[in-house]
Amino acid sequence: MSEGASDCHGLHDAHGHHHGPASFGRAFVIGITLNLAFVVIEAAAGFLYGSMALVADAGHNLSDVLALALAWVASIAARRPPSGRFTYGYKSSTILAALANALLLAVAIGAILFETFHRMMTPQQPEGMVMVIVAGIGVAINTFTAMLFLRGQDDLNIKGAYLHMAADALVSLGVVAAGVAIIFTGLWWIDPLVSIGIVAVIAWGTWGLARDSLTMGLLAAPARIDLNEVKQHLASFDGVAAVHDLHVWPMSTTETALTAHLVMPGKPASDSFLRDIAASLETRFGVGHSTLQVESGENPCGQGC
Repeated sequence: MSEGASDCHGLHDAHGHHHGPASFGRAFVIGITLNLAFVVIEAAAGFLYGSMALVADAGHNLSDVLALALAWVASIAARRPPSGRFTYGYKSSTILAALANALLLAVAIGAILFETFHRMMTPQQPEGMVMVIVAGIGVAINTFTAMLFLRGQDDLNIKGAYLHMAADALVSLGVVAAGVAIIFTGLWWIDPLVSIGIVAVIAWGTWGLARDSLTMGLLAAPARIDLNEVKQHLASFDGVAAVHDLHVWPMSTTETALTAHLVMPGKPASDSFLRDIAASLETRFGVGHSTLQVESGENPCGQGC
């Protein structure tokens, strides 16, 4: 502590540093391998047997393979320790990966729409049975992959991977239904109509993922945390007369940080007192990294201390 600042005490929380991204390495390897192989098979079947719905689903699956790869790289980077100028490590890479996934999906939407409208201008009778068989395999692969990420819903990066796979399973199920309908009716336009429906599903998921990742990228306080409630919680501790300069922001898709100034004019704050507050912030609000600065009120740190 520098001279002239004896009334200000700072403490960085030593607790709550165990909320980093869980390791899903095995799940990523399995998911990427299975889905990449299926993309090749589905795209080939779609072009060979004239099904735009299969091609659209393959494009969706390809974007999800890239999304899984990005999420995997980000989860590895987030576990690296701080070094050099990166004093927080690379935790925020998970937020960047979530945003990149949303952008990839947006590109996939444009590509699928372009090919769908092109196919509608040059209609071709698809093979309904081939659609049912290939898309049925896709339902099984995507459902299995989604289950690999089911336990990571508190991490936006992992949740993004899960939603990609779950949406793929539903989309493939739609292609199965379209194949059955074509078998019984012979109506070719069912195929491009289903591909447009696939685009709508992708767009819906993309909007939610883009909104959440952009909000985190702008360092907005997590939606689950009520800042007024946090302020009241801090002010409720014995000796705290006021709370100011409260900031809460996401360090990654799983970790939250907080800084605040506590005005305590009549009672000095011990290290154990500050640790108790930090522990309560972690327990009640899920804040694993908190820095608290105490002021006497006579020379507030926020005014040139």
